[in-house]
Amino acid sequence: MGPIPSNIDYTPWATDIATFRCPSDPGEGLPSLGRTNYAACMGDVGRWIQSGPWDDSKTLPNNDRATQVRACHRGVFKFRSPPTRFRDILDGLANTVMAGEIATDLGDHDARTVGVDRASYVNMQSQAPNSCDTMVDPARPQFWDSSLAFDEPINVRGYRWADALAVFSGFITASPPNKPLCTSDKGSGEGYFTASSRHQGGVHVLMGDGAVKFITDSIEAGNQSDKPVVEWASSGPRAPGSMSPYGLWGALGTRANKEVIDSEF
Repeated sequence: MGPIPSNIDYTPWATDIATFRCPSDPGEGLPSLGRTNYAACMGDVGRWIQSGPWDDSKTLPNNDRATQVRACHRGVFKFRSPPTRFRDILDGLANTVMAGEIATDLGDHDARTVGVDRASYVNMQSQAPNSCDTMVDPARPQFWDSSLAFDEPINVRGYRWADALAVFSGFITASPPNKPLCTSDKGSGEGYFTASSRHQGGVHVLMGDGAVKFITDSIEAGNQSDKPVVEWASSGPRAPGSMSPYGLWGALGTRANKEVIDSEF
């Protein structure tokens, strides 16, 4: 299909495509390549979202890796894994988010569009969606504290429409829309990549049945201090296959966990 998606000399990758842009987002130009405001829903777990049964070295899949990604890949879109078919969406097409909006980064340390450099790797199994909320500027809670360090300015939200990494074109339904990102080390690592937009009060999402809905920032999202489902839990709310701990918003992001959606959203 072309060279690696970070290759700025490949004209298609560096080109903005109008279909991929929301008119409400003013971002344009370098250091971004072609931007996107529309992202794939990857479920409600921030762990293993950059991995599949195959890794970067292209070694053969192994049982450990397969178990890990099967437990954590709960959304319609799964990284380096077999594609999801409509028959796999057991929660119902009308109750499952397939895609949604993300704001692209403007270089202003917006907590929704750039991840904090956490100096050393933090395992997202131990992190709740609100684990990074204390790092925002208390006077301007939409922005990070100015004393923090950040990833390279190219590894930020929406900067490569051709790149499948979550920071560029994916989101997680754990934190409600427009909440801060919370990543494992830098912006391009694993983590809670939130849906976001420049619209007032929420984001648009695409459901599995083709309907477009506006989700408000105040959607019910469970206890934001709860930790995610993990592959090693044998029982309890963190066990694989459990209902999302993140309420209605989390349930909308999973494809086959038998959550009952009994309220309007």
